[in-house]
Amino acid sequence: MANSYVVTGGAGFIGSHIAERLLNEGHRVRVVDNFATGRRENLERLTGKLEVHEVSITDLDALKPIFPGVDTVFHQAALPSVPRSIDDPITTHEYNATGTLNVLVAARDAGVRRVVYAASSSAYGEVAGEYKVETMSPQPLSPYGVAKLMGEYYCQTFAQVYKLETVCLRYFNVFGPHQDPNSQYAAVIPLFITSILKGQSPVIHGDGLHSRDFTFIDNVVHGNLLAAGAAKANGQVMNLATGGQITLLDLVEKINKLLGTQIAPTHDAARTGDIRHSRADIEKAGLLMGYEPIVDFDSGLARTVAWYRDLVTSNA
Repeated sequence: MANSYVVTGGAGFIGSHIAERLLNEGHRVRVVDNFATGRRENLERLTGKLEVHEVSITDLDALKPIFPGVDTVFHQAALPSVPRSIDDPITTHEYNATGTLNVLVAARDAGVRRVVYAASSSAYGEVAGEYKVETMSPQPLSPYGVAKLMGEYYCQTFAQVYKLETVCLRYFNVFGPHQDPNSQYAAVIPLFITSILKGQSPVIHGDGLHSRDFTFIDNVVHGNLLAAGAAKANGQVMNLATGGQITLLDLVEKINKLLGTQIAPTHDAARTGDIRHSRADIEKAGLLMGYEPIVDFDSGLARTVAWYRDLVTSNA
């Protein structure tokens, strides 16, 4: 049966993938995006029952008319980037904390069944242990991590106080096609791929031995759709990742191998707020909503490299 959904940040990298999947399944989708970081070209590939509302999540009055009649809100809108939050903590708070509160209020007032929130692994900070487990006390190292954690607390409070169902999914370094490599705050995988495709040395901040649980976009879309329906997930915070661990030096080597190149990285100073190691324990998501990764890292990287190679070739 077709349902109506809102995807905030639906013109962004992750949001547009979620919207695409919902539309392909025949649902009605309302995208909310102010296009501050979302890209109109991400919406061009979407076909189906799509409404686009050029609205900021910081504007509660503009949000409220969009939510009635909606089953689930996939709240992906945010102002991303740890370095950006260090440069401008107030704007980061306005979007990621207050903006999330606005989404929850609009959803509550419209009688929405559930809100699935894009939380962040940055909430953990540099806690000890090989895996980041949801039972660990959060220790965010950046204003971005703090603001995203506040969003979690608001979600859990709304589930308790107002009986608005909420699920918080802590993302770990999501990557894949359609991720913007051109922003000054671009994620590392599109940056590295496009640098090497141009014959340029990718820049690593620090020694390159820090590691991440890079998570291919299809796993995140899959996890969001599970979170929308899983009864046991209500009110919960869960990691959404693959449980793997790749260093940045290994990442450069893997990209070179896929492209048939041998371009060595250059090293710059380590950045304030960067976490040394980030690897997810994904057992809770498996228990509460039957989640397991559907695309492994190497397969996802190969698909991503192929997409960017085609993009560069078509623009040449």
